[in-house]
Amino acid sequence: MNNWTGILQLVMEKKKEKTVTKTVYFHGALKVLRPNYLDNTGQACFFIVNPGGGYVGGDRYRIEVTLEEQAELILTTQSATKVYRTPTTPVLQETEFILKKGSVLEYIPDPLIAYRDAKYNQYTVIKMEKGSTLLYTDILTPGWSPDGEWFKYDHLRLKNEIYMEDRLIAFDHLKLQPSDSQVDDIGFMENYTHLGSMIVVDERCTTSFLNQLYEELESHIHDCKIGMSMLHESGFTIRILASSTQQIERILAICTSFIRQEWFSKKPLALRKY
Repeated sequence: MNNWTGILQLVMEKKKEKTVTKTVYFHGALKVLRPNYLDNTGQACFFIVNPGGGYVGGDRYRIEVTLEEQAELILTTQSATKVYRTPTTPVLQETEFILKKGSVLEYIPDPLIAYRDAKYNQYTVIKMEKGSTLLYTDILTPGWSPDGEWFKYDHLRLKNEIYMEDRLIAFDHLKLQPSDSQVDDIGFMENYTHLGSMIVVDERCTTSFLNQLYEELESHIHDCKIGMSMLHESGFTIRILASSTQQIERILAICTSFIRQEWFSKKPLALRKY
């Protein structure tokens, strides 16, 4: 425990049509605020807070979240994750989600902003039981540098492993290292500056549903690129290249709203943080 800069452990359960906290523990530079309930469906919403304001070299964070059967949780952050100069040891964030049968997790953190000379490694493992639902998003943003140029961070590495009933169904490894390659060229960022990702896993994910989602998005695609792919089993991924955080947030919000309405008859999220 003492080796971690911040630890968060959270277990949620369903009681009387409402998702409530079963156990919660946090230590160091991670904590959660009291849960909110954004509508009358009983779905809990937690905001993760980093009281330190940003990540620096050698920081290590560990998040563990378990949803018991039928529990429904929206998990987000209070503000963007800011990674500052890390001249030696990279920042490490490890996250493990366990989703039991019938549970629903919407993990929608604010953007990750990597400043000049930042080194950041993120490893996420998601273990799901059949009948559970996952909506997972990421936004990567290059931070300000003194010369005004983009992509001055050292590297960003994000690795996701998703298991369904202990069987690996998705492995996503994204590494951006500007010093080794021209990240703004074809095959990387293609002259865009911001990258968004979404992974959805649910038994209702079909090619037909993905086509419906694309039709919903089509009129909103302006000055950005979107790629959509089916997973091998019960899921799909979306990648977005854009020139601003707001463009990606808008597209991800449309996706999330469409899924919430079609699958759960729920209203769009309104995660006001100011």
